[in-house]
Amino acid sequence: MPSETDLIKLYSDKILQMAAEPVYRERLSEPDASATKRSPLCGSAVTVDINVESGVITHYGQEVRACALGQASSTILGKAIVGRTFEEVQKAYEELSEMLKNKGPTPGKPFDDWYMLKPAADYKNRHASILLSIEATLAAFRQIED
Repeated sequence: MPSETDLIKLYSDKILQMAAEPVYRERLSEPDASATKRSPLCGSAVTVDINVESGVITHYGQEVRACALGQASSTILGKAIVGRTFEEVQKAYEELSEMLKNKGPTPGKPFDDWYMLKPAADYKNRHASILLSIEATLAAFRQIED
């Protein structure tokens, strides 16, 4: 079991800086699709709006009510999401899940900034918050595909 000192280390300066960055932290006025995901464990919630053209995200917006880890994760996603296809987002989700749940490698570019959340693998109760933005993005994408 990780110690309290380990938990404090988890919230590194890099993570706190990333959490404070407002990347795409406003909702879109006319999204093609929107989805909200919540973590019942911690109460975090993320709503994502996307516009898609020819299978590629062209505009992205999100409302994030989450802990610093969830906010940092949403910023990392926001920095890389425009120009991505459903398949690319799905792959990033699988890689991030593997990193957290099985201490797998860091997701590949352009999502490689998730490396800074690698220490969260030891805190299963934090995984849901970290995954919210990408789960909401996939849910919005699925609305368009349906």
